[in-house]
Amino acid sequence: MNLEPEFWKRKSLLEMNEEEWEALCDGCGKCCYRKYLRGRGKYERIYFTRVACDLLNLETGKCGNYSRRFELMDDCTKLTKKNLPDFNWLPSTCAYRLLYENKPLFDWHPLISGNPDTVKQAGIMITNGVHEENIIDWFEFVIDEEN
Repeated sequence: MNLEPEFWKRKSLLEMNEEEWEALCDGCGKCCYRKYLRGRGKYERIYFTRVACDLLNLETGKCGNYSRRFELMDDCTKLTKKNLPDFNWLPSTCAYRLLYENKPLFDWHPLISGNPDTVKQAGIMITNGVHEENIIDWFEFVIDEEN
């Protein structure tokens, strides 16, 4: 990658090129875990689960077929500059959400630490994930955390 140091501090999300946009992803994989929505309006709540997309590598937090994910998974959605406001369910640790909310990145983020392993070392990744293909009842895998 040929990224300018601390580009995220000088550029808005809208000003970033594709390489910079992709580099914001910390690789936690949380967006690839299934969510369960319950209630409506002010009573609506998102429940996060340990049920992962079948393409997600549970150890690394990376997609097993990133370039073809939209072909292979019907419900895989792409986060873009245009639809970012619709992704208010992103974890509070997500760089896209943080920058959208004008907040700084965490020290463990690979763009700051220089090491992709700091995400796992900081305990950001979901532990004990299971693949969707192995699940009958998602409710058994709801996790009690906001993100």
